[in-house]
Amino acid sequence: MRHPLSVLLCTLLLLGGCHSKQVRHLASDAALIKPGQTTAKEMQKYLGEPDGRREVAPGVSEYVYFENRPGIFGSMPVLGSMTGPAGYEMIVVTVSNDVVTNCEFRNFNQSDRKWREDFTWDQEIK
Repeated sequence: MRHPLSVLLCTLLLLGGCHSKQVRHLASDAALIKPGQTTAKEMQKYLGEPDGRREVAPGVSEYVYFENRPGIFGSMPVLGSMTGPAGYEMIVVTVSNDVVTNCEFRNFNQSDRKWREDFTWDQEIK
């Protein structure tokens, strides 16, 4: 009885490791956007639906594309859901009159904020 149960458990764990969601590669996707040449329709064809959009001026919109980067254990079936992201990537695209005018790729790591822990906030400057 013990042997079939362990085989079933191992099979479920292995099948769980095969499940993955589609991953966007924002750095390479941002390279497809050419400011001054790419239209808003082409941008959405390359990048898909944006994660956010806002009007910054009449006829000028910003589109935001966002993707969490998993940590060391992020791709593992059980541990991946328990660990947080190691950082994230973001593309901010500015569109004016249906043409892309600016495209910025940003890459953030959790360690970017570690300087807060090293800095002495209570220290008075004389």
